[in-house]
Amino acid sequence: MKKLRVMAMADCRDELLKGLQHLGCVEISEPDDKLSDPDWSALLKRGTSRLTETKGEITDVNTALDAIKRIAQPKDSMFAPRGAVTEQEFLSDDTAQRARALSERIGELVQELTRLQGEEGRLLSRKAALQPWSSLDMPLELEGTAHAVFRMGVCPGSTDTGAVKTELAAADAAAELYEISADKQQKYFLVICHRQDEEAVMEVLRPHNFSVTTFQNVTGTAAENLAGLDRQLAENKAAREAATEAIKQSAGDRETLRMYADRLTAEAAKDTNAERLLTDGTILFFEGWAPAENIKEVEDFLGRSGCAWETSDPTEEEYPKVPVKLKNNWFTQPLNMVTNMYVMPAYDGLDPNPLMAPFFITFYGLMMADMAYGILMILGAWIMLKKMHAKGGMKDFGGLLGLCGVSTFIWGAMTGGFFGDFIPQLLKLINPESTFQLPYLFTPLTDTLMILVGSLVLGIIQIFTGMAISVVKKFKDGNGKDAIWEEFTWWIILVGAALAILGIGSVGGYPVVLIVGLLMLVYGSTRNSKGIGKLFSLIGAVYNGVTGYFSDTLSYARLMALMLAGSVIAQVFNTLGAVTGSVIGFVIVSLIGNMLNFALNLLGCYVHDLRLQCLEFFNRFYKEGGKPFRPLDIQTKYVDVIEQK
Repeated sequence: MKKLRVMAMADCRDELLKGLQHLGCVEISEPDDKLSDPDWSALLKRGTSRLTETKGEITDVNTALDAIKRIAQPKDSMFAPRGAVTEQEFLSDDTAQRARALSERIGELVQELTRLQGEEGRLLSRKAALQPWSSLDMPLELEGTAHAVFRMGVCPGSTDTGAVKTELAAADAAAELYEISADKQQKYFLVICHRQDEEAVMEVLRPHNFSVTTFQNVTGTAAENLAGLDRQLAENKAAREAATEAIKQSAGDRETLRMYADRLTAEAAKDTNAERLLTDGTILFFEGWAPAENIKEVEDFLGRSGCAWETSDPTEEEYPKVPVKLKNNWFTQPLNMVTNMYVMPAYDGLDPNPLMAPFFITFYGLMMADMAYGILMILGAWIMLKKMHAKGGMKDFGGLLGLCGVSTFIWGAMTGGFFGDFIPQLLKLINPESTFQLPYLFTPLTDTLMILVGSLVLGIIQIFTGMAISVVKKFKDGNGKDAIWEEFTWWIILVGAALAILGIGSVGGYPVVLIVGLLMLVYGSTRNSKGIGKLFSLIGAVYNGVTGYFSDTLSYARLMALMLAGSVIAQVFNTLGAVTGSVIGFVIVSLIGNMLNFALNLLGCYVHDLRLQCLEFFNRFYKEGGKPFRPLDIQTKYVDVIEQK
């Protein structure tokens, strides 16, 4: 990585950012450390941009796309590749204006739909309130005459209407109670009484929880108002259908909106970086990073743009700030998925992908170990990479799926697994005398101990590889003594223990190699301690070394465990299918069970493989703490931008 410092005229800002985005290999740094310096902050300040407006436009276009997806429900093919457009088409002002107008139009339609839906709710609420009074032919605004009072009201549904009328008669009040309607919750009454008796009538009704009902700004009968509400609801429905149809008609322009959404995302990235520039209105300045392999094209562009610049190698003090870009080939690139899930290596650390790739792929295939599962994985990878043209993280996932699929197929061929024992079971169901078996070198059920030993041996190989990497790194860093008294010591101890067990290399009955290793351990673990601390250091080294290497090695038993579990589950489902006695029943039950087994193992093997790499392998040499390289470039979700030739 090269550190980049650039100065240019302020009026060239947009063209400069556009060109850097086209290159896609320059990360502009945040200027906080400069602005914290009074000498810098007195001269320059952060640049401004349309970032807020751009984010608002992104929200609008996403709202339009969501509306089309929800209302028009276009059919998207699961394996449809992303459309390819030239950079000229992608940045076309005409396309942007049309998409912006379409986005605004759909936004207005969405707002209209929201308003109409709210209005429909209010109309339905009013209709529900008026419905119980539909049989009352009295205008709702009529409250009485010169001598009589009309009161509409409700009581609980359990109210005894006859009892209430009896109480009114006993009160010697000039009043009449009419039950208009009733439902499970309430009864609806009209009370007509003499004005002088109104208070007495209300006293009688109060114990029955009588509540007066009024309709503000309503004239005419309930039936007339209900008819008016029905007309309004019909008009509302027609307006909603028209707005919905207009949105559906816009579905044909969805690709234009999608491309516009990607363009706005690119604009937002450019605006974000514009605010990282320092300017006084006349000139601008920024610092950033660019990969050394791309520095020539960056310098050519800056020269053509009339900029002043300088490049330099980062100092050791700057290493924590230097972004990290992993440099991989087709084989190791997919392992970025694993590394990114863990943590990026420090700038002065090692790229773990080339070191991890053979182990990860081998271990994954060993745990899955089924030819049919491997074929499915390879097919899935082919669809993602060749049909869907996956990019970024999905491309890494597809590549890793394909590599692990090849490994799974190879290990499956070694164990004779094809959906477990699907083929032998099927042939035996067709012909009970069939004894056909797929060829194999070993099987999980009959050679379990051998597979366990093999898994532990693979684990020891990976552990020793991690130790070897650590040794090389320590010697390069000038810490050769640490390598000798740590990794070398344990190598000698482990080799000596193995020789002692095999009865090889002993002199006079004494295991010389093991004794030399133990003496090195005693000296190496106590060389930096004094007094009683030497004893504690020795005890700690012995305990941590023995338990650490023993537990780390045993962790690789999971390779055998998952291979055995996957094989057994597949055979169990095949056996259940065979119980049906029907070829069709067998195929259905077996395939359903194997698909479940495949899905579980697809995730389970990845998790366990990831654990082995991160805990048992990386802790030998991995130096973490790097921050990913995030250059100013064009990141898209819906289309692929290609350079026009």
